[in-house]
Amino acid sequence: MANETVLVLSGIGVAPYSARGLEQDLQPIDGAGQLRRTVNGTLVDLSETQLRKFTSTISGTDQLAPAVNGVWPGKTVTVDCIAELCYPTSGGSPDRSVVSGSSRIEGAMTYYRPQLAMMVKDWQLRRDEYGAQVSWTLELEEV
Repeated sequence: MANETVLVLSGIGVAPYSARGLEQDLQPIDGAGQLRRTVNGTLVDLSETQLRKFTSTISGTDQLAPAVNGVWPGKTVTVDCIAELCYPTSGGSPDRSVVSGSSRIEGAMTYYRPQLAMMVKDWQLRRDEYGAQVSWTLELEEV
């Protein structure tokens, strides 16, 4: 059987017929940006570089349930993301590990899929018996 997705969840796995049509949100954690105004009204960034981490929600609807048995909040997994990041090809570089074979150049930009060490925050599973569909979400935060 051919791969249904480029998503890899090392430590959990991706069950067959659970991952077609996936979506992934990737965004900075709440503590990543600490923007404040000075007394003169100038906006400054007070955030610490070690807090530049991601949170992610992966969701899908397919025929079968994902591999969430025994997966509880706090479990650490390695995620080969489906979401892409990009940087200027000239003078830029990726700030996360690159999923092998995912880097590509489009014009002046290089796109890549990041590989992130993440912790499970929560997951949800919903089955439509009559429609024979399983909807699910997996919430993660970079460690």
